[in-house]
Amino acid sequence: MPSARELFFEVHRGLPREGPGDDASTARALALAAGLPSTPRVLDVGCGPGLQTLTLARLTGGSIKAVDLHGPFLKELAARAVAAGLADRIETVRASMSELPFEPAGFDLIWSEGALYIMGFEAGLKAWRPLLAKGGYIAVTEPCFLTSDPPAEVRDFWTVYPDMKSPEQRLAQIAAAGFKAVGHFTIPDSAWWDDYYTPMTARLRQVQARYQDDPAALAELVRHDREIELRRRFADHYGYVFFVMREAAD
Repeated sequence: MPSARELFFEVHRGLPREGPGDDASTARALALAAGLPSTPRVLDVGCGPGLQTLTLARLTGGSIKAVDLHGPFLKELAARAVAAGLADRIETVRASMSELPFEPAGFDLIWSEGALYIMGFEAGLKAWRPLLAKGGYIAVTEPCFLTSDPPAEVRDFWTVYPDMKSPEQRLAQIAAAGFKAVGHFTIPDSAWWDDYYTPMTARLRQVQARYQDDPAALAELVRHDREIELRRRFADHYGYVFFVMREAAD
């Protein structure tokens, strides 16, 4: 049987996105970052295959460093950038988000959709703040509980992220980290399906067919089905929230 990691990437290979998101939400969050330079220096952390990277390049006219640790995602992004005529403004960088190889104050905008949880919300803000130029912005999506008492199934699933909080708790942490939140919003449920769970379901069926004679692999793959069904049943109780923040004035 392949390892759980190998099966994960087999299911995720070639998906439009590596997490919930859509172009409209990216554009809405970017609009909250008022006063950016005309050609901002952008850092996209945990970029995956990079649909949001392309959107940022189109909307800002800036230069983007797109960082991910998984090489195949960077290759997908590079090919997409060439196809979109944006390769001259997007540079892919293979690196860990906790060990970014950049000079201080080098970016006007730091972006991260669906990836900050890997470092932890507070740890990420602390680590990335020195990379911001004066007056720069950080924009991230973060999974949050949207109700005060989510069902046990929801809480059990999200034990994979023990630090999951409410939007209000995250806003308090943003302030404590020395930032001013300029806006936040929950991305729509469609952003979970159109470019993520719907194509993932089709891909999952192909992979399950490939391993139909491997009970251990099928038992591992069923976790994806459970995750998708949980979203179908309990979408009101959790979601990804976009937070856009700027360094607080002294």
